[in-house]
Formats: sequence, C-alpha cells, structure tokens
Amino acid sequence: MNGIHIEELRKKYRGASVPAVDGLSLHIKEGEIFGLLGPNGAGKTTSLSILAGLLRQDDGTIYYQRDEHRIDMRNMRKRMGIVPQNIALYPTLTAIENLRFFGSMYGIGKHDLNLRIENHLKLLGLDRHAGKQIKTFSGGMKRRLNLLAGLLHQPDILLLDEPTAGVDVQSRHVILEFLQNLRSQGATIVYTSHYLDEAQRLCDHIVIIDNGRRISSGKPGDMLCENPDCNDLYDLFLKITGRELRD
Repeated sequence: MNGIHIEELRKKYRGASVPAVDGLSLHIKEGEIFGLLGPNGAGKTTSLSILAGLLRQDDGTIYYQRDEHRIDMRNMRKRMGIVPQNIALYPTLTAIENLRFFGSMYGIGKHDLNLRIENHLKLLGLDRHAGKQIKTFSGGMKRRLNLLAGLLHQPDILLLDEPTAGVDVQSRHVILEFLQNLRSQGATIVYTSHYLDEAQRLCDHIVIIDNGRRISSGKPGDMLCENPDCNDLYDLFLKITGRELRD
C-alpha cells in the first residue's frame, strides 16, 4: 500500500529520563490528511521533526512507498513542505519579498515563482497585503503566509505543526478550506493540532499518541462509533489521555 511508513521510531534527548518517541509505528496513506494528536509532551513535534529530516532518530525506519517501490526518505524530503509551529518569516520584509526569498531557496524559476506567489496570495486572501511588511500583519495573516512559504515548490507531502494556532475564526476557515483543496489535488498532509473539533472535521485518519507511543488510531467517525459514551473527539481524547494537566 502506498504512503509513508514509520516503523519502531525512537528518539531520546540527551539528559532526558524517558524517550520523547518510544517505538512509534505509523502508516500514512498517500493523498490523505493524517492527524497526529496528543497532549503536550506526547512526542508530536519530535515525530514531525524526524519525518522532516530536522532531527535524527535513535532507532527506527522511515520510508516512502509508491507503486511497490521503496524510496529512501532522504530523497523524499526534497518533495516535502514543512510548516513549523513558530512563524518562520522575516518581519521587516514584505509578504512578497518573503515568498520570493523562500522560493529562490527551492530553485524555482522567476516566472513560475511569480505566478505561484500571485495565485496563492489570492487563494489565502493576502493579495492586497503583498507589499506590506510582515511586522504589520495580524496573527492570522502571518499564519496564512507561513503556510504559503512551505508549499511554493508544490510538495507531494506537507508537514504541518499547529497550522491554525492562535488565529481568528475567518483565517482558520480559510486555512482549512485551502488544505482540503490541496488534498483533493493529491497532496498528503500530516498535521498536528490541539483543536480537536478541527481535526474531527478535517482528518481522514488520526492517531492519538502519549508518552511517545500510539494509544489509539482510526477514522474519527469509526473511533466515535466504538466509544458511544463520547459525543465528539474532545470527549474521546480526554477519555484516552486522561484529565491530568500536561504543563
């Protein structure tokens, strides 16, 4: 079956008493929105960072499979888009200057880059603000532009860490609609979020992890049917992970 395969992934930070990721195995189908959910400290960002090539795992295997051929993830990372939780933009540059800078890093030709920038700015409602410095942007505008910076090279796989954190309702709606459109075009999206209503509506498949381990997985609707005492994913999440604070 095509997709991303993660087998027995482990990562322990120096000086830590327990692993951040502890034997995590996942299968992410090609062309789906895959939700990686869990409380603070569960290992979500570490797992995403390893998948993106930003961290090296201590043990485990990650590979991509298409048409029965295994492809090493080192090659696949060239076809990935990464959108971190922290805003990765230059505040004194304008929106279009930021996008041209990131696009040049991907080696996109000037003509193609300008067309992509123009199209994406319109889709996310930022075309009127293209010439404004990022430091003047609202939180929602920064989030939308942060997303654009990670997909200018038209990646097959998009890795998103809290892409709607702290944004207004309208920006959140536009971002989610944009992601659903990317999926309809064949993109594979791996996504973390603490907005469980959002994950329930957006994701084709979710995995809930805690202490670096998978503790529950499935299609949101199926998981709720298997837990009739839960009204929604919020209830299910608390049932599985508990109500103890994770500071």
